[in-house]
Amino acid sequence: MKNRQPLFHDDFHIPIPMDIDNISHYSPFLVPQDHLGGPAMFWAMTIFMFFVFFFGTIINSLTIICTIQYKKLRTHLNYILVNMAVANLIMATVGSSTTFISFYYRYFIFGPLICKIEGFVANIAGMVSLWSLAVVAIERWLVVCKPMANFTFKETHAIIGCVFTWFFASCSALPPMLGWSRYIPEGLQCSCAPDWYTVNNKYNNETFVVFLFGFCFAVPFTTILFCYSQLLFTIKSAAKAQADSASTQKAEREVTKMVVMMVAAFLVCFLPYAIFALWIMSNRGQQFDLRLATIPACFSKSATVYNPVIYVFMNKQFRACMMKLIFCGKSPFGDEDEASSSSQVTQVSSVGPEK
Repeated sequence: MKNRQPLFHDDFHIPIPMDIDNISHYSPFLVPQDHLGGPAMFWAMTIFMFFVFFFGTIINSLTIICTIQYKKLRTHLNYILVNMAVANLIMATVGSSTTFISFYYRYFIFGPLICKIEGFVANIAGMVSLWSLAVVAIERWLVVCKPMANFTFKETHAIIGCVFTWFFASCSALPPMLGWSRYIPEGLQCSCAPDWYTVNNKYNNETFVVFLFGFCFAVPFTTILFCYSQLLFTIKSAAKAQADSASTQKAEREVTKMVVMMVAAFLVCFLPYAIFALWIMSNRGQQFDLRLATIPACFSKSATVYNPVIYVFMNKQFRACMMKLIFCGKSPFGDEDEASSSSQVTQVSSVGPEK
């Protein structure tokens, strides 16, 4: 077949010694990448990424609309959650949509320019979401643990936190557009990301991977781990001091469950990607299956679904407003969820964050 002739694109050549079918000679922009995986693999990834695109778009859109619709949701903490929802929505509509379409056609059909744009947008949106998690953790630590007795978290601080996330996300997304690393197809060649697996000293890929791992994974993860460990310690101390209070014990259990879920989701979404990128950097020239690079990449994109479920749907007040929005002003749960939310505000505010 004419379109199966070996094609070479210097910008996207993978100079790793892989002899099977000369896979680096088949352009990911011109021909299906069937040499990298069977039909079942591409169909599975198509379905998974469509799920991420569909539900990520709906959940994050509802989060933004609810905050606009209901004034009581416009709290300082929710500013940061909405900031994360905006980033997740961008990731879902731009990153996940192009990815699931490309998986369907089995190659990146949109061309090199869109690959760079998609890689940039997915990178900056993902980093905003990631840093937003760290800002939320800092906000909870400041409000609940009160390390600075006279400090009050205000609207200005929330806005600064949102600006902070976009600034630092830009610091990680812009360099590949300016020559430090580059955006190329990754894994099964159906999505684009910074170049972390090719051997090319021209772009200094190795130093960029170290920068990404340290600045964009290790720092926010350490921040999240420190803040939530302090939060758990404070909540448990309050629960121990009020051992006879059922409401305090309930608040302690709920906060513990939420913290465990948040840290676990963070690790599931981003740890495989970080570990695989570091392994590739530490084993330059070693053969590896490009299919192994696809799963961590798609897991990181799935954070657009996990994060809203944890941060928004576990907030009873937010959930009640969302149900009212979906059911045209009347929640199917009646006033029970609203009352439960109000009760929880009283319970948790004495030992933990407001809902």
